[in-house]
Amino acid sequence: MSKSSKAPSSRGSTKPGDARRKPDGGAARKVTEDELLAKGAEHITPDDVLSIGRATKGFLVSNTASGVVFTKFRVRDMDSNRTLFEVKTPEEDVEAMLADPASTVDSEREVHYVLPAAILKLQRLAAFIEFKVGAEPVQNFHMVEVHYFGERKLKVFNFNFGFCIPGSLNTCEHIYEIPELEQCVIDEMVACPKGTISDSFYFANGRLVMHNKCAYTYVKS
Repeated sequence: MSKSSKAPSSRGSTKPGDARRKPDGGAARKVTEDELLAKGAEHITPDDVLSIGRATKGFLVSNTASGVVFTKFRVRDMDSNRTLFEVKTPEEDVEAMLADPASTVDSEREVHYVLPAAILKLQRLAAFIEFKVGAEPVQNFHMVEVHYFGERKLKVFNFNFGFCIPGSLNTCEHIYEIPELEQCVIDEMVACPKGTISDSFYFANGRLVMHNKCAYTYVKS
């Protein structure tokens, strides 16, 4: 029997255009994707991925490092309680990916969502996540998710999942406080299908173990 745990809702965001600062008050230096690839996944830190100037073209870590498979993802509008979209991985696929992580090809690590443009004006979203852990425990599981439109960093979210026991089925719901976007930026995002991209970086004990990507297309209803 699989075990379940539920983490409390958590919040984390930055306002659009926030620059990361060095301790002395200067702007942090941006790093490139090539620099991080040369550094190696075992040495990439959360601060490193926050210093990238735009969405990556590829993946910074192989798909065999995490021992975690995401099984369900649902987003709802907090104010109306309306579910905006929901996806679920078939159980047989989950078990196959846990048994042989290398069977997951890179194309399956990048998702494309087609969403109503009205979602860009919502203030609070709730993201429900369900994931299953393989045979080994995952210590200090932590996600850094960065949303970009071109070279514009729209928002950043930091979530801590904590300790995940072997074989467990874990659920958590995070509350996204959405930074307000100017109408001209929304218009640009709607006019550029797949131009908005998020990089989701997952760390265990401070080590990068998973990297997934999403591209977004916004359509007027």
